[in-house]
Amino acid sequence: MPIEVTRMTEADIDGAIDTIQQAFANDPYNHWVYPDRSKFSPVRNRVSLTLRCRWGINHGLFYVARDTTNRSKILGCAMWLPSHPPSQPQSWSLYLSFWWLWFGQIRMNLWYGRGGLSTARYWIWKARQAEAQSQLWTSEKGYYFCNIVTVLPEVQGKGVGRALMEAVLEKADKEGVWCYLESSRKDPNVAIYERFGFKLVKEMDCQEGEGEDGKITLYCMMREPRLIGEGVTDGKTDSSASDGKAVSS
Repeated sequence: MPIEVTRMTEADIDGAIDTIQQAFANDPYNHWVYPDRSKFSPVRNRVSLTLRCRWGINHGLFYVARDTTNRSKILGCAMWLPSHPPSQPQSWSLYLSFWWLWFGQIRMNLWYGRGGLSTARYWIWKARQAEAQSQLWTSEKGYYFCNIVTVLPEVQGKGVGRALMEAVLEKADKEGVWCYLESSRKDPNVAIYERFGFKLVKEMDCQEGEGEDGKITLYCMMREPRLIGEGVTDGKTDSSASDGKAVSS
């Protein structure tokens, strides 16, 4: 299957969201942060993801993959946050974009409500994530953060995930920049990402209350930049995993 990976455009957003919602339907993090599935609103989730995609088109590294023989269908998408050296100040345009995104989310919540989102769990995750990144992110060049990578279930194992990952991994290698991600599944995702050069560096527990149903473990993985030409360790590597946080507050 000939696969083409391109930067996301406004015209790609609906197809990308269709892919995300299908791939994340049974994701452990998705079920943890939306514990009452009877209140989950696909419409509200689509609005939230639309806001995120529009932000990413201008400020992130958001990609879509399609079969060149059927370009109308998005087979997978990846949302990366670009690296930013911690010693450099944030640009005004990026700073203002975060405020614009926040106001958009406020308007969304006033109109649609929370759609079943547990804000307590969301902020527990954000706090644990900030702690993990503060501990792990030590490079002066910053990190490429793979926030979401997802592939339609029917085309997993056909090279779509690999093409999406390599779009940024090759860039990171050329620049000598580390990459980072958080997986919501240990099996099989950790082994899949290891073939791309990622290593498991931390198991991040997020807990609300005392019961097991209030706990989720996310697997923090990091990848050291490779010398050009090293490639992946397994020529058959393909990401059939779906990882990321397809939610907003």
